[in-house]
Formats: sequence, structure tokens, C-alpha cells
Amino acid sequence: MNNLKYSICFISFFFLFLMSMMSMMFMIYFIMNNMVIFLEWEVITLNSMNIVMSVLLDWMSLLFMMFVLLISSVVIFYSKSYMSSEINLSRFIILVLLFVFSMMLLIISPNIISILLGWDGLGLVSYCLVIYYQNLKSYNAGMLTALSNRIGDVLILMVISWMMNYGSWNYIFYLDFMNNDLVMMMISFMIIMAAMTKSAQIPFSSWLPAAMAAPTPVSALVHSSTLVTAGVYLLIRFNILLIQSNFLKILLLLSGLTMFMAGIAANYEFDLKKIIALSTLSQLGLMMSILSMGFPDLAFFHLLTHAMFKALLFMCAGVIIHMMNNMQDIRFMGGISFYIPFTSLCMNISNMALCGIPFLAGFYSKDLILEMTSFSNLNLLIFMLYYLSTGLTMFYSFRLTMYLMVNDCNLLSVFNLFDEDYTMLKSMFILLFMSIVSGSFLSWLMFNYPYMIYLPFNMKMMVIYVSLLGGFMGYIISTMKIYSVNKFLVTYNLSNFLSLMWFMPYLSTYGLNYYFLNFGHNLLKNIDLGWSEVYSGLGMFNVIKKYSMMYSVYQMSNFKIYLFSFFLWMMIILIMLLIGL
Repeated sequence: MNNLKYSICFISFFFLFLMSMMSMMFMIYFIMNNMVIFLEWEVITLNSMNIVMSVLLDWMSLLFMMFVLLISSVVIFYSKSYMSSEINLSRFIILVLLFVFSMMLLIISPNIISILLGWDGLGLVSYCLVIYYQNLKSYNAGMLTALSNRIGDVLILMVISWMMNYGSWNYIFYLDFMNNDLVMMMISFMIIMAAMTKSAQIPFSSWLPAAMAAPTPVSALVHSSTLVTAGVYLLIRFNILLIQSNFLKILLLLSGLTMFMAGIAANYEFDLKKIIALSTLSQLGLMMSILSMGFPDLAFFHLLTHAMFKALLFMCAGVIIHMMNNMQDIRFMGGISFYIPFTSLCMNISNMALCGIPFLAGFYSKDLILEMTSFSNLNLLIFMLYYLSTGLTMFYSFRLTMYLMVNDCNLLSVFNLFDEDYTMLKSMFILLFMSIVSGSFLSWLMFNYPYMIYLPFNMKMMVIYVSLLGGFMGYIISTMKIYSVNKFLVTYNLSNFLSLMWFMPYLSTYGLNYYFLNFGHNLLKNIDLGWSEVYSGLGMFNVIKKYSMMYSVYQMSNFKIYLFSFFLWMMIILIMLLIGL
């Protein structure tokens, strides 16, 4: 049975890896020859209605497919060891494959109907994966994830109905010449809102840390290249339509605030996976904001480089959580570099790539984005949000490194430190290599023109300044062991506000659910179980029950009661007759 489980893992890994390599070869061929392939397959024709399946293959969709397939193949190989104690491993692998298939459908679709199929597939399968460990916390997180994503699904359905005015659902045909059309403006608004739900921008951010209830390999896949990047990818595809829209200015502000909010919340968090999830939220804000400034290529570039080191970061977190006896609190960790050196190496390099340390993957995209921000005509608020968020990234990454690697081991008196698993290490080393080289490889591949941004020396060095300041702050917070440092800096309420993602979980769960559920409870108590109950079904039932009990006492007793009651009735009738006479 075990061999069958592992063979499914290996076959899935090998197939996805092969597809990834094929996708890379096609992508290079397409870029060299400047090719785009648009395929249409007529599924069914009923009278004048055609149902057509469309596929768009260009360098962007092939490159994204290559990254998704590579990461998912590595994640499945990693799951072979990570989920080895799972009885239904094949079910888990099939769910992951369904997830990847939904993402593929979304990537290659120029048609809004097939986009909905992929979009909905992602939402449904992500719900199944979030509730995989079946407990109350997982169910709550799954419901929050599914319901937040349903908003986006509904908006895509509305886009489908609005696009019936045009005669075809192939949105790619209408992007260029219908920019100022009112219907297209409504469609662009709905597309932006749908992308905000999927990519967890404010005010839909609370589901993303909650989705950490899923197994760690799923988190690595979801937070790097599939679910959360679907919204960004959709906006990259619709970018020509959106660039004329005023909604992008609002999106720029909201995504900047998302980036800032996630950076602050990560510094208050002690759950290892939630810190990494909040860093994903911060990077999504970065992608969305640069996209709303009109640089879709840069957003796509950062999306791909981020996918590599974020998947690696989650895999390292999975190994650490396993080793720490399934404990996720970083306050109990420390000195793990002595016990798992290779995992610590991967963790540190992926953390450095996240911070944008020069010549790692994250540096090429992040530095370019921040220099374009400095170069653009922006107001001071957005400029400050960008650079503060960059400093905060360094802040929480350095804090995490200090807690995990440098500080003393704070584990319980009984713990089980074991050697590293080579199956996990092999899969992590593939992503380690990509985290180092993918930035330079992609910058050479995607931008076929040399780019040079001229800025004053201090503006060029601004990224280094804020990173050094953020790293220094992270060092201070983690070494001084002042857990209650917020008491010295700010009031308790403000620190609560900052650590709870600006009260967003309360607004999106308790704020919405409590009043409806309480209203339903009061209706049940006062109407269904109140006076109407006494005067309708239950009251009638009680009366009949009381009389039937009295009759049963008569019938169950002995013969004397029958004779006595007969004699009594005769006497009553006789008296009545005498009175009548």
C-alpha cells in the first residue's frame, strides 16, 4: 500500500516536472520568434449559440505555467516525506493536482467563461485543502476563505453577464478599442474587485493568514504561485483595459496600505507560518501597487521571482515545524542552525531574497520596482508607504532569523531533534538554485531592452538605507527580549489594532456573522419557542397528552374502577332524569 502511495507521488512529480521543462522550451522559442498562438475549439453548437473553448499561448502564459508546474512538482515530491504518515496520501496528491489544473485553466484562458472555471476550481479545491486537517479551527478558516473568494466569483459571473452585450466572451478582442465604453468601465471595476478578493487586498485580507490551517506543502503552493497570484495575473491580462480607469488610483492606495499593514502585523506575530503568510500579503500589495501604476511587466517579474523564494520559505518552515514536535511558536525555537544546517541555509537565503539582498532573485524585481517608484510622479504618501514597507520586510525577516537561528534554544525539556530528510532537502535545493538565479535569468529573458534608471545617489541608496534601518530594528527587538515593547512605545489599544491586522478579522468574521446569527437566535427563542409555541402545536400536544394520560390511568387499572365509574355514571344519569321529571 505504501509503495502505491509513493509511486503516485513520484509519477505526479515526474509528469509535472517534464511539463515544466517542455513549457520552458516552448516559451524560449515563442520569445525568440515573437509568436502568439490562439486556439479555438468548438465544444457544442445549439442553433445559433456556440460554446467555444479558447486557449491563448504566448510567452507570458508559458513562462507562468513553467513556474507553476515546477513549484507544484517540487511540492509533491516534498509531500512524499512531509505527508508520509497520512493514510489518504493519494487523495491529497489528487487534490493538489486538481488545484494545479485549475490554475493552468486560468493561465491559458483568453475567455472569461473558462477563466471562471479555473477561478471557481481554485476556490473550491482551496476550501478542501484548508479543511484537510479536520478540526474546528480548520473549518472556520475554510469557511472564511471560501466565502471571501465567493465575492470574487460572483463578480466574475456579473462580468460574464455584462459581456453578453458584446457578442463574445473572448475579452482579449475588446481590450484595445473599447476603453472608454461605459460597459467596459463597469467590467473593469468588477474585475479589479474580483482580483482584490483573490489576492487578499484590504478589506479582504483576513482570509490569507487564516488559510494557514492547510498542510504546509499546500501553503507553499498557494502562497507562491497559485491561489493568491490569480488576481494579480488577471489584472496583468486586463491591464490595457484598466490603464484608462480611475479605479486604479484607489487600488494603488489600498494595495499600498495592504503592504504596510501586513508588514506591521508580521512584526507582532509569533506563529511561524503566519509571519510568512503576512509577508506574502505584503508582497502581493507590492505587485498590485506597481501594477496599478501601469507597469504590468514589472508586476509579472516580481510575481515569478517571489514565487520561488516564498515556496522555499514555506518548505523550510515545514521542516522546522516537524522537528519542533509540530510547534509553530517562534518563541520556543532558537539555535536550530546547529541541528538542521541545510534547512537553515535554505531558510536564510530565501529570507535574504525576500528582503532584496543584492544579486538574489528578489533583488532584481524589488529594486527595479522601488526605483521606478522613485522615478514616477507620485505623492509623498505612496512613496512613504513603499519605503516603509520595504524597511518592515527587513524588520520581520531579521526578527525571524534571530528568533530561529541565533537566540538560545527555548524548547521544552523533552524534545526530539532529528536529522534532515533527504527527500525534503532534494526538493528544497531545486528551489534554492532557482531562488538564486531566477532573478537574473528572468531580467535577461523578459526585458529585451537595456534599462537604466538615473536617480540621485541618495535616492539610489534609499533601498539600502531603509533595509539597514529595518534590520537594525529587528535585531534590537529580538535580542532585547522585550515582548511587551509596545507598552513602552504605544498604548495597548493601538498595539492591539496593529497586531490584529487593523481589526480586519473582526470586521470580516465577527462583524458580519455575529449580528445575523444573534438575530436568528432571537427569532428562534421569541417566536418559534415563544408564545406561538404554547398556543399552536406544543400547546395542543400538551392538552391531548394530559387527557390521554388520564384515560390510560382508567384503562390500565383493575375492574373495580370500571364498575365504580359505571355505577357513578348511572347515578348521575338517574339524578338528571329525576331532576328533569
